[in-house]
Amino acid sequence: MSNLAEPIGEAWIAGNDCRFADGPFEGRKLGEVWPEMPPEWAGTEIQRSGDVPLLVKFIFPQDKLSVQVHPDDAYAGRHEQQAGGRGKTEMWYAVEARRGAEVLVGLKPSVTREDFRRAIADGTAENCLGRVRLETGDAVFVPAGTAHTIGPGLVLCEVQQNSDLTYRVYDYHRRDAQGRPRPLHIEKALEVMRFGEQIGGKVQPAKIERNGIEETHYVVCRYFATERWAFARSIEASSSKERFELLVFLEGHGEIRWRDRSLAYALGQAWLIPAALGPFTLAPDAATSLLRTYVPGDLQKLKRRMMDRGVSEAEWTGLVHS
Repeated sequence: MSNLAEPIGEAWIAGNDCRFADGPFEGRKLGEVWPEMPPEWAGTEIQRSGDVPLLVKFIFPQDKLSVQVHPDDAYAGRHEQQAGGRGKTEMWYAVEARRGAEVLVGLKPSVTREDFRRAIADGTAENCLGRVRLETGDAVFVPAGTAHTIGPGLVLCEVQQNSDLTYRVYDYHRRDAQGRPRPLHIEKALEVMRFGEQIGGKVQPAKIERNGIEETHYVVCRYFATERWAFARSIEASSSKERFELLVFLEGHGEIRWRDRSLAYALGQAWLIPAALGPFTLAPDAATSLLRTYVPGDLQKLKRRMMDRGVSEAEWTGLVHS
């Protein structure tokens, strides 16, 4: 994925403006279809008011991104209705990580609001954040209110609430194409930023093997659950009537087969699996890995399903984030 013809910052592959490539909504934008999408597609437990709840993108940082923070739903609902009124909790999966690549996530526990305000002014804001070295296959949870930035040398797949609300607090004195500094949002950022104990950072995944699939579970929160599947032979899967799912292919190619149809899948694609699809087969022509993500709904019901698949009570506790 890193061998791009020219540098780009990010690529949205499952968002409001992404178009269906096949099926009854072919050619239409996901955001346009979402309000009218029937339960057989969206799921019986998914609210269809507003935008589709999930956004998935690939991020290709060429330099350090700005130090920033995202608001939660409560703050966004009060202050950001024109921007959708939805907060932003996210996670990153390291598709590729060069040696020494890192992200900065969460403030050091001793940092106060006044400390951070001074650090912004004197250009040392990133020294207030915790450094996290990443290797390929690592994942990081970034709940709303967590100060963060991403360094170069990474290709990340980001799963997030469908929101673009970002409060930038420090931008390394960079300027835009017209020579102007990009706007900062310091006061809003300080209002939403979490100080003291942090709840984000690198996650400890739960790994299981079943029916030819190597499953790695990363995060379960109210907004999304995300896991990685790796397999080298045909595997059987099935949709859930409660929700749609997104399959994001990270490597490999092959076919998805269901009922009397089949279509080829390939690296970099996102597939929306309708809730009522039922059983389907993933038939690889080459070893394949993908991220599977969805809105989990009833967490107790999900817990029972995951424990039936081999996740232990202690592992489940480590996966769940409030």
